[in-house]
Amino acid sequence: MRTGSILQNLCSGQLLQILAAVGVVLIVPLFFVGGPDWSSTPLDRALWDLGHLIFFALATYAVQPWRWLQGWRLWLTVTLVVLAIGIAIELLQSGLARQEDWRDVLRNQMGTWLVLAWHPLLTSKTRTPGSTRALALASLALVIFELGAAGVVASRQFEINSQLPLLYNFSHEQPTRFWRGPVTPSSLHSGASERTDGKSLEISLNTKLYSGASLDNLAPDWRGYDQLRLSLFNPHSDSFIMNLRINDVAHEREANTYGDRFNTQLELKPGINRFTLNLDDVKNAPGTRTMDMSDIRRLGLFVIRLPQPRTVYLTELRLD
Repeated sequence: MRTGSILQNLCSGQLLQILAAVGVVLIVPLFFVGGPDWSSTPLDRALWDLGHLIFFALATYAVQPWRWLQGWRLWLTVTLVVLAIGIAIELLQSGLARQEDWRDVLRNQMGTWLVLAWHPLLTSKTRTPGSTRALALASLALVIFELGAAGVVASRQFEINSQLPLLYNFSHEQPTRFWRGPVTPSSLHSGASERTDGKSLEISLNTKLYSGASLDNLAPDWRGYDQLRLSLFNPHSDSFIMNLRINDVAHEREANTYGDRFNTQLELKPGINRFTLNLDDVKNAPGTRTMDMSDIRRLGLFVIRLPQPRTVYLTELRLD
């Protein structure tokens, strides 16, 4: 094919349509194979979620429904078709033991609306109506909002990694973005440890079989450090035992057994309790392998069958 013909096809949109169709074919299997799982990081999930937007933008351009429909009929028909496809995808994913996310249905529409709104604006040889420009701006705003949400997650992950050797920044007002469990920011007993910015993390413990909190969103690469330091303040008049568990991603995706992670017990006496743990012990804790210290996934603090509810304050959590 001569260069002039290629340019002509490109200008007419035929080559772009072909490339969009190829992209659709390549992406379709990813809805059902691969992708993030429950142990993936928030950034992995956020970036993967953008694939829905990209796929349906490519699919809309590949099909080009404006060849048969115009105006409100185009928008209504395509929106309903994409809605049905999106619901079907989520139902199929749940049946394949994939983690469905119903927000993906909205992301699908965002990609479709972006192409429907901008195509007439970019291809029309005459001045487009104000309503067309308004739809284009609205669709772009939705996409920018979604990209911004992913950007916030990326910024948070950068902060988590750059704050090392601190594993948690106690100044956060919303600890549930990092921790799973009954945690609350507090200023009580924060003076018991250094570098907490006057803050501590309150962990509420109940009488269920297991009760505690898990740091799920943390810096994964612990290589180059020798020790884990943590401090816990027990405001009660008697001692009790708290369990500490640490595991890597391989633990969650494979064995997920007690002997495949690091486990230890911490005796919390009344007042401040400081603990220093050797990371070599963490590394060698799994019974049949070595823990991947470049991909630590979770750190949990929990109790077992407390006779009565208690509260404990985490005041330090860092690597050395």
